[in-house]
Amino acid sequence: MSLSGRNIWIDIEQPKAAIMFNSLIEQFQEDGVNLLITARDYDSTFQILDDHDVDYIKVGKHGGASLEEKLKTHIKRLEELFTYVAEFNPDYLVNFISVEAIRIAYGLQIPSIGFNDEPRNEPVCKLIFPFIDKLITPKCIPKESYIELYADPKKIIRYNGIDEIGWLSNFKPDPSVLEHYDLQMGNYVIMRSEPSAACYFINKLKPDETMLSEIFPQIYKEFPNHKYFLLARNRNQEEFLRKTLKKYEDNPNLIITRYLPNLDDYCFYSGLVISGGGTIVRESSLLSVPSIEFFPGPTAPQEMFLKNNGFPLEHIEELNRIIDRSIHVLNQGFDNDRIKHFKKKIQQFENPVKICYNYVRIHI
Repeated sequence: MSLSGRNIWIDIEQPKAAIMFNSLIEQFQEDGVNLLITARDYDSTFQILDDHDVDYIKVGKHGGASLEEKLKTHIKRLEELFTYVAEFNPDYLVNFISVEAIRIAYGLQIPSIGFNDEPRNEPVCKLIFPFIDKLITPKCIPKESYIELYADPKKIIRYNGIDEIGWLSNFKPDPSVLEHYDLQMGNYVIMRSEPSAACYFINKLKPDETMLSEIFPQIYKEFPNHKYFLLARNRNQEEFLRKTLKKYEDNPNLIITRYLPNLDDYCFYSGLVISGGGTIVRESSLLSVPSIEFFPGPTAPQEMFLKNNGFPLEHIEELNRIIDRSIHVLNQGFDNDRIKHFKKKIQQFENPVKICYNYVRIHI
């Protein structure tokens, strides 16, 4: 069915969705779709959308680590979104675990489709799964994990892959990023802090802290001539890192920031990626970059999928083991062969963005 002239609403609540939906937005625009794109102020979401020249409306913000603030911002965002959505009158909603979007779509009887690869986020999932019309999930995550959180098994679409394949299938690395910080392939490390304000992370770590303050100094001691990018998720984490790592503040080899444009390009040429969350290490390992995740908890099915398919991802929680493994990887040096073969490995699997696009095209 032709999509020309149809109204599609896309709600973007987090950086991952901003990256994932970029190609989907372009496809809809090529089809002549009228788009309403709303986005929440969280982490680098706005910056990613701006970098891709996406025309969007800023609606609401993240509620932080406090349950009371999460609820207050949820209520406020519902009200603000409703005004835009009611006027736009969408034929379809596409989202990535957006509680407010799904609630409005359910109330206004707007068909909805969305992605979810984090049933660990139980509070959010319980609010979404009963009301969404179609839910796209990786086969590597047990279907029971969704059904236990009230998802209707008849509404679940399964695919062979993980979400990050959605934007890396057509990835073309750009070596010009190396010029920006005078970088050499393999001689720098990217580190990402934990999502300590997320619902599923509360009580695991103080919301403003990050283990990067302990990981960086010990690796730096062994490789002082490497450069290090420490990516914080919010202003408080960034301030915490600057304070705890104050002795390094004049060191040009340490870059503390909340945002790095063209992050996949930087990851691709790095010697190692370390993260307290899953998305960036799934991206980097798909790009055949040695990657360590230190999320405090069991290894997620997506990480097991990557490990089982030969991608270089490890889940290590103990600080000493993280340090030892990082030093070992960096001593091995940069593997030039990975540049030639990464795309062939990715293309063995299904692209969830294409699945979403094809479903909407047929059913709208």
